[in-house]
Amino acid sequence: MNIQTMIKKLDAFERLMRLDKPIGILLLLWPTLWALLIAGNGKPDWIIVLIFVTGTVLMRSAGCVMNDIADSKFDGLVERTKNRPLATKEVSKKEAYILAAALSLVAFGFVCMLNALTIKLSFVALLLAATYPLTKRYLAIPQAYLGIAFGMGIPMAFAAITGDIPNIAWVLLLANVFWAIAYDTEYAMVDRDDDLKIGIKSSAITFGKFDVVAVMVCYAITLTLLVLVGKWLALEMAYYLGLAVASGVAAYHYGLIKSRNKANCFKAFLHNNWFGFAVFAGLATHYFSLR
Repeated sequence: MNIQTMIKKLDAFERLMRLDKPIGILLLLWPTLWALLIAGNGKPDWIIVLIFVTGTVLMRSAGCVMNDIADSKFDGLVERTKNRPLATKEVSKKEAYILAAALSLVAFGFVCMLNALTIKLSFVALLLAATYPLTKRYLAIPQAYLGIAFGMGIPMAFAAITGDIPNIAWVLLLANVFWAIAYDTEYAMVDRDDDLKIGIKSSAITFGKFDVVAVMVCYAITLTLLVLVGKWLALEMAYYLGLAVASGVAAYHYGLIKSRNKANCFKAFLHNNWFGFAVFAGLATHYFSLR
């Protein structure tokens, strides 16, 4: 293999892992950072934080590869995904399986630096990541399953720092599920026509003409649960200011998706980074003000 061929192959691997599209990493990372801050009472062990950040990048990359393996028969039929490396045959299925396994093993190596409970939870996280692509064939709202898969960093963070999974972790996880339904429905609104043609299920199809309302209700439930988290932990005003900013972000998304314009729906999906950041910033400011 000459250098030019190797560069092309590495570029294909990068796109297969979606490293050129970091939004997925951020949507995984923000709730994990929320949990690390809360579990560490604002002062989480930075080694643990580094392990989780690295693991998030690795497992999101592995998840994308697994997703494309499962969807390899469909991606070529969808406008948005027809140029993915497996669909274009730039990467073989064998290479994709090896890559997914390698990424998962490296991530597990980092997890092995943590306690036994966190290691056990990592197997659940792997199972969820590997099976999520299949839910699009059977579940009416696979986005809910995605929310659990994307939220596994929450109980793992509490387990790693405290050695336990308190009830507040499950409330945060539930908030993440509703947030995932909101943002991934925006994403699914882009692909709805293609998904209907090929028989893939999604929340955008299930909600139908109530899709916009459903997205906003899910944002409202997410924010309500996050308010309950603040009350439970007796967080101060800075946290609620963060939630107020997140509410403004959600309102902005309503303006983008209400016409169901595909470009604007995708823009709203990408913009969810700022929703997650606003919650994180509120938490971080609260804990910083206590020092």
